[in-house]
Amino acid sequence: MAIRCVTFDLDDTLWDCGSAISAAEGVFYAWLARTYPKITRRLEAEALVNHRRVFFKSVPELHHDVTALRKRWLEKLAREFGYSKDLVEPGFRLFWEHRNAVELFDDAPEALASLRSRFAVGAITNGNADVHYIGVGHYFDFVVTSAAAGAAKPSPIIFEQALARAEVKAAEAVHVGDDPVTDIRGAKDAGMRTVWFNPGGGPWPAGPRPDAEISSLRQLEDTLSAIDA
Repeated sequence: MAIRCVTFDLDDTLWDCGSAISAAEGVFYAWLARTYPKITRRLEAEALVNHRRVFFKSVPELHHDVTALRKRWLEKLAREFGYSKDLVEPGFRLFWEHRNAVELFDDAPEALASLRSRFAVGAITNGNADVHYIGVGHYFDFVVTSAAAGAAKPSPIIFEQALARAEVKAAEAVHVGDDPVTDIRGAKDAGMRTVWFNPGGGPWPAGPRPDAEISSLRQLEDTLSAIDA
């Protein structure tokens, strides 16, 4: 079937996520030091990150909703150090704003604009990046988050919801992402075709291979034409 829809992972496919998260954690820690100093007197920055990771592992039922997960952790942090829940909302908002302070990869805007003239374009994400807050919402016809879907990639559920939003069959859609498991395996399990975004040129780890591989988003349009041939 001809391609009618292209969906994208967001973090590390359209922008570098690690640097944004690292910067956001730094800003959040400095805010805690100023506003809730009992926490940072006890926990250095790395120890605070470890505290969060341990808590996250303890509530797997929330792993599809990173916003709820972080807010739950902030509630626990406040309780442990004798603070009120007043910490939660401003602490989350500060982190979230800086987590969304991303810059698209240089070739992403042109690729997205070109594709949207030919296909329905969507985003499928396990994270809480907000394309409208970032200022790139105009490139997308729809966004499906794991929090809204009630399931995270690689579950077929989130991909099926994206297909329903686009009103296309799985064989008419291609998913583009950097993660071999959450993006490639997940989309293939839902019946979609897949393009692995691999800018580092690493080897394919294992499992069913993607339909195509690219190292730059500039290659995507030609790659889609080849898949559709």
